[in-house]
Amino acid sequence: MPIQLNVNENTHPLPQTVVDAIAEEVSKAAATLNRYPDREFVELRELLARYLGHDLDRENIWAANGSNEILQQILQAFGGPGRSVMSFGPTYSMYPLLASGTDTEYIAGKRADDFTLSAESAAAQVREHAPNIVFLCSPNNPTGTALGLDVIEAVYEAASETKAMVIVDEAYAEFSLANTKSALSLLAGRQRLIVSRTMSKAFGLAGARVGYLAAAPEVTDAIRLVRLPYHLSAVTQATAIAALKNVDLLLAQVEEIKTQRDRIVSTLTELGLKPSVSDSNFVFFGGLEDPHAIWQGLLDAGIIIRDNGIAGTLRVTAGTEAETTAFLERLTELLSTQK
Repeated sequence: MPIQLNVNENTHPLPQTVVDAIAEEVSKAAATLNRYPDREFVELRELLARYLGHDLDRENIWAANGSNEILQQILQAFGGPGRSVMSFGPTYSMYPLLASGTDTEYIAGKRADDFTLSAESAAAQVREHAPNIVFLCSPNNPTGTALGLDVIEAVYEAASETKAMVIVDEAYAEFSLANTKSALSLLAGRQRLIVSRTMSKAFGLAGARVGYLAAAPEVTDAIRLVRLPYHLSAVTQATAIAALKNVDLLLAQVEEIKTQRDRIVSTLTELGLKPSVSDSNFVFFGGLEDPHAIWQGLLDAGIIIRDNGIAGTLRVTAGTEAETTAFLERLTELLSTQK
């Protein structure tokens, strides 16, 4: 089996206690699969609100089949023909695809040469293009860097001039560094701000497909108008509920993954490469003369990482200790042959 470090999954298998808890919840759900699921998924929303904190309750929470469906529903509710969405590349590749699928014009904003985004630049670009929706990816994919709250506040203020919606995509938030603050802290009093999250990464539920958002109740009401009937299955709800009831075990795994991520950053620096500061479960790194040759050399050794097509760079997901060791050892060998 190849070592897959290319799609930013949680590389650690679920703890057996969590597997057993999911099996028990799903077994209970199976007894009623002849009936439609709770279309308001009340218990799940209550548990998600409790997990996020920040004085949120179930009226602030919405969930769907992965964060991609969350983003799609936002575009269905607030985008569409004659409307536009803006983001700042390089960023999550699904944004323009989701925009296209909802007939929403996509506006590609720009980052600095080092892929950072300042409050002044972001706000100026929003004012210039006047989009109806702004996507801010923090931590950003593929660079792994988080946005300061000043950037989000500046974008929100600029977007207020046209009453645009601002979405902060925090798919990797649980992996953030200790001093990184979540946009959840900005929600109070900002009715057009949405924070999107997922259970695919920190919770290790990529295969279950559970994404969610936190926002003003008026936003969740708007999303209800575009969701398909009974869109969140009983099995999906049961799986997510069991995971949330065992959140401490799953967050302990997050700390293990962060240890491997920091190990990758440290080792790449020692090797003379240029890893970005990472608030995620992956590391974006530059300083490569021939990134494709490195990518191919790793692939030949059964290690798959991501070439995002950005000159001189590659991206690797933090794996288990053994997977990370295999990646670093093979990378070191490949770099030595290029000297």
